[in-house]
Amino acid sequence: MTGIELKAKSIYPEISKSEQLAADYFIKNKEDIFKYPLASLAQMSGTSQGAWVRFCKSMGYDGMKSLKKAVFDETSKSTASVKKPSILFTDVQDFASVSAIAENVRNSCIEAIQMTHRLFDEEIVETAAWHIIRAHSIKLFGVGASGLVACDFYQKLLRIGYNVNYASDYHVALTFMATSTPNDVAVLFSNSGETTEILRAMDILKENQTPVIGITKHSLNSLAQKCDYGLYMDSPEIYKRSGATSSRIAQLFLSDILFTTIANHDYSNIEDYLEKSYSVIQSLTKKNNEK
Repeated sequence: MTGIELKAKSIYPEISKSEQLAADYFIKNKEDIFKYPLASLAQMSGTSQGAWVRFCKSMGYDGMKSLKKAVFDETSKSTASVKKPSILFTDVQDFASVSAIAENVRNSCIEAIQMTHRLFDEEIVETAAWHIIRAHSIKLFGVGASGLVACDFYQKLLRIGYNVNYASDYHVALTFMATSTPNDVAVLFSNSGETTEILRAMDILKENQTPVIGITKHSLNSLAQKCDYGLYMDSPEIYKRSGATSSRIAQLFLSDILFTTIANHDYSNIEDYLEKSYSVIQSLTKKNNEK
């Protein structure tokens, strides 16, 4: 499934019934947008031309012309054929062996990375990276499994000498947000994009005119709509009782892309920090081994 088809599926629950008719037809017959005029597409899909235009805009395009270009560009890319891993959508108690569990977890992680990579937007990642590089300070916030990703990103930025704030305690995190300025930048992590604490932090940051980068699932969720720069991920959550698994991997994949872009663009300034932090850890390891 292409990235544009994934977009259509991800926004499907949030769009109107008339747009859903356009989405249904597009997902099943996307090549028809090159064969027929808008009036014919509307008639064949059982909806209106206006619904098709609104569907295009919900997908993030200006109209049918932009959607056609995006579909053409994506399908024209020369990509290697990758066999899609087999994922068993079941509850944790239904697995027969540990080997089956391991295989399914592996496949879900692979699929999460592939799905997220299809949604990758180079321009947005570049812009987000430069905001972080130039910011006076960076405020990070995530709750639950998303908090683990925020903490990982915090440790990476700390290692290269950036002025970065992160706290797992909600009240402490809010103090970081409350003291933010337009010269800072915030990165908010939330798979659903509807976490109450995250949206409260968003309101505070907006009041302070602080730019916000959101790392969230590609959908019309509140974080995606309110943030200034959205980095979107997608994943197959397969265990209804095991909490976030593949979604955490997808967020880590995105945050690692962002961090590596930052390090690449700012390498002349961070090279010494990388060497010093590496030396400190190596010397500590050597001392522990000598004991």
